[in-house]
Amino acid sequence: MSTQEVAEKLVQYCREGKNVDAINELYADNIVSKEMEGVPNNVTTGKANVLAKTIDWYNSVEEIHSGVISDPLVAGNHFTVTMDMDVTYKKSGRMPMSEIAVFEVKDGKIVADQFYYNIG
Repeated sequence: MSTQEVAEKLVQYCREGKNVDAINELYADNIVSKEMEGVPNNVTTGKANVLAKTIDWYNSVEEIHSGVISDPLVAGNHFTVTMDMDVTYKKSGRMPMSEIAVFEVKDGKIVADQFYYNIG
């Protein structure tokens, strides 16, 4: 798949709430996933660990009130999307979140992602 095709497929999965399927199909086995600086354990390597991180996030959520992901913007082997969510967490309550995610694609798979966000 081209970078554009990977980007469009990721957005489709996210809009359908199928983030686990997106990881299983689109992420490389050696993915490097980075959260913002200052977040505990902000670098996760390997598809199995990224999948576990995603499942842990879902398990921390009480309710997702809304979620919107933009169409992708592609440049070479990178693409970016914006994501806006309104989520109630089991431990910390309701929080709106606005995020920019940047992805790198190689050989038809996502090999790196990095997230920048504001909470509240």
